[in-house]
Amino acid sequence: MANFVVQVNFVQVPVTVKDSKGNLVSGLTWRDFTVYENSTREPLRVFSVDPEPLSVAFVIDQTLPSNVMDQVNRSMGSIEGALTPYDEAAVFTYTNGAKEWTGFTGGQSSRLPAVLSLAQATGSDPSVPITGSNPFAACNISINGNCPDPNLQPGKSTQSIGQLDMPKEIHTLNDAILAAAKELSTRPKDRRRVIFVISDGKEYGSKATWKEVVRYLQTNHISVYATLVGDSAHWGVEWLDRIHVPLTGVYDNILYRYTVATGGDYYAEGNVNGIERSYAKIADQARDQYTLGYLSHESIYDDKYRNIDVRVDRPNVTVIAPLGYWPSAQDYK
Repeated sequence: MANFVVQVNFVQVPVTVKDSKGNLVSGLTWRDFTVYENSTREPLRVFSVDPEPLSVAFVIDQTLPSNVMDQVNRSMGSIEGALTPYDEAAVFTYTNGAKEWTGFTGGQSSRLPAVLSLAQATGSDPSVPITGSNPFAACNISINGNCPDPNLQPGKSTQSIGQLDMPKEIHTLNDAILAAAKELSTRPKDRRRVIFVISDGKEYGSKATWKEVVRYLQTNHISVYATLVGDSAHWGVEWLDRIHVPLTGVYDNILYRYTVATGGDYYAEGNVNGIERSYAKIADQARDQYTLGYLSHESIYDDKYRNIDVRVDRPNVTVIAPLGYWPSAQDYK
């Protein structure tokens, strides 16, 4: 008896729909949705509203200011309550590089709260910039390794006026998300793959670039969700998404770019209660999405990036879905 192998380019898209007040919209049917890939409408072959189990990789920023880190530490006890017995979780932290505290373990296991307790940190506070006129600044001119007396020098000074020595901050967010994504890529395809970041969104010092990490996420169908804390959680600040802090190389809040590209979402919270509530809101949102499935019209041998545009035939709603994906060999099964 001969065995026939049929390669099918099936694409599954998780979709969240919110009303004008930010509430989840339920009760939609397949007739309310239209999906386009590379501007071509794709007939839906699968439509589901069934909740899916989550594989969640928590990524916790330990470069936060100490007062914000304390809020995050106190909120960690609510993480387990946001998960069901069918969910599983891994825990990562980052400062200068990523650290995995545990691989995937049951969402209601005794191991998870123990690991979250161990993963707590004191945080860090920014250093004060040192200017050239500061007595603690290094001199620009030295004699035999020592700073000469400025009163004996021409111009009465050995230092440049206005020189600014800005301490460099390290926030390896890209590397941490990539480490979590690599662990998530091993999870079964029938689970919702989610990275949940608790951070102010700053990035500086990673080996991986944003584009490299996003490509990996989109290839492996991983969504990024986030709870923004610290300065990024202040009213209006989360919308100033492209700010660059001069002289530091630090970019503020790149998390919004991850969430938009992967079909995730984020909440900005400024206190412990808000941070705790965000865990449940994000877990519920990731679990209870609409699932759309279609057969791509593109060739299975074409490995180029594919845009996805999901539309809903309802007024005043916001549609949250991945912007696209990179096809991989694991999709052709």
